[in-house]
Amino acid sequence: MSWRTVVISSTAKLDYQMDYLVIRKDDVTKIHLSEIENLMVESTAVSLTAALLCELTKKKIKVVFCDEKRNPSSELIGYYGAHDTSLKVRNQIAWSEDIKKHVWTEIVTEKIRKQAQHLKIWERKEADQLYGYISEIEFGDATNREGHAAKVYFNALFGMDFTRSAENVTNVALNYGYSLLLSAFNRCVVANGYITQLGLFHDNVFNQFNLACDLMEPFRPFVDLKVKRMAFPFFEKEEKHEMISLLKEEVTIANRNEYLTNAIRIYTKSVFDALNDNDISQIKFYKTNEL
Repeated sequence: MSWRTVVISSTAKLDYQMDYLVIRKDDVTKIHLSEIENLMVESTAVSLTAALLCELTKKKIKVVFCDEKRNPSSELIGYYGAHDTSLKVRNQIAWSEDIKKHVWTEIVTEKIRKQAQHLKIWERKEADQLYGYISEIEFGDATNREGHAAKVYFNALFGMDFTRSAENVTNVALNYGYSLLLSAFNRCVVANGYITQLGLFHDNVFNQFNLACDLMEPFRPFVDLKVKRMAFPFFEKEEKHEMISLLKEEVTIANRNEYLTNAIRIYTKSVFDALNDNDISQIKFYKTNEL
């Protein structure tokens, strides 16, 4: 099973040779593709061959490209993630509104629970308010407890003046971490044979990743905790690399210890099983010692 996250942060040429990623700088480094789970191209001074991109797609290796500010801006996603993609897409289109709302209710409930647990770590009294919201959640979150919880949560965590729309280092870090999560979920959606555009709750016609945005919600507090603990005055190269390491932190899921990337894979598959079998009890959420 692949485990490496490879980050290319300076001028280099990347190409493919006999199942190896070849990194050409002042010297040459070779990494077998079977070891690579994620490839992040941080620098715009990197060139890649079409042959390499083709092989990365075949191996379902997640590739994220950064802009001139080293912020994730795009990713490589193959058209066909599984041998039975046509069947999976038909099933996805056929998911009933009822089961989608059932699953979304479970996802929202778990997200708010994780947010409340996070506030408990910092001894914020608002945690009890979030637990109260959980008891008020209606089918499909018709009363938008998620939105109310988010406002209380972020103000309790980062201060009453904090808003997610503000331009500050905290939001830059949060957005960077969320983009890493989104890429990981997009990879799992495609690898399971589904398409990212058709979501359960998110349905923005301009969002190519509606389904991944739905699925990643309970994992956002994992990023929030990382950002809160980093307590940095700026968010640059070293901080970004520390954020990338988040994907290799261990959590518990399905009674096993797994890296976060593997937990995302297990959880995503369990959600699809729940949708296809009309059985929300199949959904597997992650746990940590704190969340």
